[in-house]
Amino acid sequence: MHIRPANSPIMALVRLLAAAGLALSFAVASGAQTSAAPPDAPLTLLPHRYGARYWVSGQVNVIFQGRLPFHSPYQGDNSFHNSAEYKTSLLGTLFTAVRPWKSIRYQNDLILDVESSGGRGLSQALGLAGFTNLDVVRNPSLGSKPYLARYSIHQVLGLTDETASQQPGPFATADKVPVRRVELRLGKLTVPDFFDANSIGTDSHLQFMNWTVDNNGAWDYAADTRGYTVGAMAEYDDRSWSIRYGLFTMPTVANGIDMDWAISRAHASNTEFELRHGLVRGRNGVTRLLFYSNRAHMGSYREAVRDFLNGFDTLHYGATRPDITLHEKFSALKYGVGLNTEQEVTDRLRLFGRFGWNDGATESYAYTEVEQTFELGGDYNMARLHRPNDKAGVAFVSNAIKRDHQAYLKNGGLGFLLGDGKLNYGREDILETYYNLHAWRGLYYAVDVQHIADPGYNRDRGPAWVGAVRTHIDF
Repeated sequence: MHIRPANSPIMALVRLLAAAGLALSFAVASGAQTSAAPPDAPLTLLPHRYGARYWVSGQVNVIFQGRLPFHSPYQGDNSFHNSAEYKTSLLGTLFTAVRPWKSIRYQNDLILDVESSGGRGLSQALGLAGFTNLDVVRNPSLGSKPYLARYSIHQVLGLTDETASQQPGPFATADKVPVRRVELRLGKLTVPDFFDANSIGTDSHLQFMNWTVDNNGAWDYAADTRGYTVGAMAEYDDRSWSIRYGLFTMPTVANGIDMDWAISRAHASNTEFELRHGLVRGRNGVTRLLFYSNRAHMGSYREAVRDFLNGFDTLHYGATRPDITLHEKFSALKYGVGLNTEQEVTDRLRLFGRFGWNDGATESYAYTEVEQTFELGGDYNMARLHRPNDKAGVAFVSNAIKRDHQAYLKNGGLGFLLGDGKLNYGREDILETYYNLHAWRGLYYAVDVQHIADPGYNRDRGPAWVGAVRTHIDF
């Protein structure tokens, strides 16, 4: 397939950088009161004005990935191709926010982010449950034209005058917050910004790149093709724990760009409990427990296989293979649970893990085709080598699907990601490792290698090796 030239998204990113520079220059001239950057603040090309009542920042992420040929006696419409291939993705985001009032106890942020996404993924981002590049948009027809990624209102309701320090950022501009508080958000956002977060395995721009390493693969979180949804969430924060709940819109079709606005028949509910308590004495640690349920126009794998094998779908619809879209019903239910933990072990070593499960009865709809996942990994800071801003990481994730989903793929059915035409089932096991090198201020380079056993849950194919080089800029 033809790849769009890179100049379109690059020019868009240049314009975003220029706009950010102008905003920062205006802020300097205005003489706004600011505080020094905290010691753990991210490194950036342009200085951030901590303590100001606005936020302007951005990022550019370019990932070049290549794949070696691998064993494959057959492949289908949605297979991960077995030939040598390389692709490049480009993602740029301009983050802006303003805090209209000075109040610490009753803070308010107005958030607006603009984004451009271009390039392609290997095999058009098909054939793997744990795809190798989280930046890839799965619908190539969307193009690289900039779009509104986020627009939302963030409101803090303080329950005490006692405050704690907070790292300012694009989703909360203040450097202090009440120790006990309620936070409300309403608008367009991406759900993993606030649920299933993990400081070791979440950020595809400075850490791992794989979909099911950076997120819980069994969590079919509400999102359009680009990863965004519209909804509302509430969060209660105390000294050592938090609880949050969100209600979000679902797409009209699997992996679709349009959302279903009939909340009564299509919505996603997410509840997460977070405990900030280390398992190692004197070391930081966090554990998060997530519950979710989705209602959407989803189909049943079991019904699709049954009605194909008994000839009903062939007789009435001319189906030549199971087709789950023939069995979709409004308000169909999918539910699941996720466990997420991270632990500091030494000053330089951190470990993390995830477990995820969903019922698997209805089709994978918004994120990826995983119904059980198990993950372990960690990262290491290179301060001992006099590279305190460099990190190396390694993670192993094992993904699985249930019998009805297996039977659907085995009989030739297609999901929105998977479909080799047939299936010799095995768990999709992925090992990923990276080294992220800090070059200068907000400029980083990384190398990344991923080994995928049984791509698309198929023992007849693979293993596959994917290598990547990443350039990342924070400004």
